[in-house]
Amino acid sequence: MPDLLVNLHSQKFAALAARPPVEGVTIRPALAPEMALVVDWVRENFSDNWASEVTVAFSRRPVACLVAVSEGRLLGFACHDIVARGFFGPTGVHPDARGRGVGVALLAGALLALKADGYAYAVIGDAGPVDFYVGAVGAMPIPAQDKGVYEGMLRRPKPDSSREE
Repeated sequence: MPDLLVNLHSQKFAALAARPPVEGVTIRPALAPEMALVVDWVRENFSDNWASEVTVAFSRRPVACLVAVSEGRLLGFACHDIVARGFFGPTGVHPDARGRGVGVALLAGALLALKADGYAYAVIGDAGPVDFYVGAVGAMPIPAQDKGVYEGMLRRPKPDSSREE
């Protein structure tokens, strides 16, 4: 998956940032006492690697993780400035909350935080849904021969179902 570049001063980004909030959903910075809950939720719903990145986000001041909350329930999260400066992600929305604009709102909030920190551009590293990011913020693929910052990253081995115990 390619890395993508987002111009934080483009008209496309300005339109995204100006969207009305998602009804009944609050997008806000995560609070330090929520760290265990958010990290566990990310691990259960996404991956150990993303849970590690969220842990790093909580070590930043201010916390570099936004959460989407509705009626006391965590719906999604988005981090920024974690793996590398100016990077967006990881981000995820619970399957039950998808299709309501929660992911777009988290994306806008995190990119606005990067812009407020003085970045003119943001990088979406190892972007999964490329078409979503292109449509939402006018992201552009960054031509590269390799995986960039994620090249050679250690990953937990997948269980081998053919192995006998």
